[in-house]
Amino acid sequence: MNEPSLRELAPEQALRRLELLVTRRLDGLLQGDHLGLLPGPGSEPAEGREYVAGDDVRAMDWNLTARMTAPHVRDRVADRELETWVVVDATASMDFGTGRLEKRDLAVFAVAAVGFLTERTGNRLGAQIVHDDGVRRVPARTGRPHLLGLLGTLLSAPRGAGGHGRASLGTAADLLHRTGARRRGVAVVVSDFLEQAETWERPLRLLGARHQLLAVEVVDPRELTLPDVGMLTLVDPETGRRREVATAGRRLRERYADAAVRQREEIAAGLRRAGAAHLRLRTDGDWMRDLVQHVLAQRRTAAAAPGPVRPPPPGSVRPSPSSPGGAA
Repeated sequence: MNEPSLRELAPEQALRRLELLVTRRLDGLLQGDHLGLLPGPGSEPAEGREYVAGDDVRAMDWNLTARMTAPHVRDRVADRELETWVVVDATASMDFGTGRLEKRDLAVFAVAAVGFLTERTGNRLGAQIVHDDGVRRVPARTGRPHLLGLLGTLLSAPRGAGGHGRASLGTAADLLHRTGARRRGVAVVVSDFLEQAETWERPLRLLGARHQLLAVEVVDPRELTLPDVGMLTLVDPETGRRREVATAGRRLRERYADAAVRQREEIAAGLRRAGAAHLRLRTDGDWMRDLVQHVLAQRRTAAAAPGPVRPPPPGSVRPSPSSPGGAA
């Protein structure tokens, strides 16, 4: 799949191309009233059912548990109006790409997919955009013009200047937790997560305590393997530090690959501890296929979950295991 070079087009043409690219690939495949990027619950209480391994303990219904003498949880009705917030990493480390896209372009595609998947009447979308010099907040609003405006802002964002800026992914997530996203909804974080995990893990965990949390990790193949290209000048885009590296040594390339694997494992572990669903997109891969596979896997998980059961009326006797369907 050849991705369009959006930044070479006029803003209106770029947005139209982006919209067509996303909606044509997703048309009729992922649409639905209540199942989208995450099959999370709503906010209105529904029926109770017996607890099964893997249920969120925060959904425990203690009154029902006491009446039934067995652990029960309370399901929730899906919200008809959804509020989605995206935290987008637009720092200097995202200005890199050796595949079909730069990481920053892939981040825009990911936000576009989230926006078009959740864009319906009444649904709102907001954003926190992390630049090297601070965090820009885009208030949550409804409508396609707002979504296209947000995508235009991301496409026209200046490239990162590097250096030690005061903004970080953790700062943006913490700011969103404290000042935005008051309603329970969906929070999507799009980043390469190359900052130290301790700077973003706790803020994401706090954000995920209130919202369904999806982490979209953007990866370039050259971050995973080092090619044999002779003497190579490496530049840290976040700090501007330079280093000359002789890439001919096999041992050096193996150490680099091992370190890259450990780094990605640490990122994945940090996201698991934060309670986030994890989607990895590569600049050299078919990002739309990966997104579709992730959403369909989420739907299969939701469909396989036990359905709600209605508790027996007050005064009834719970059937014993030895006589299913009969009174003890």
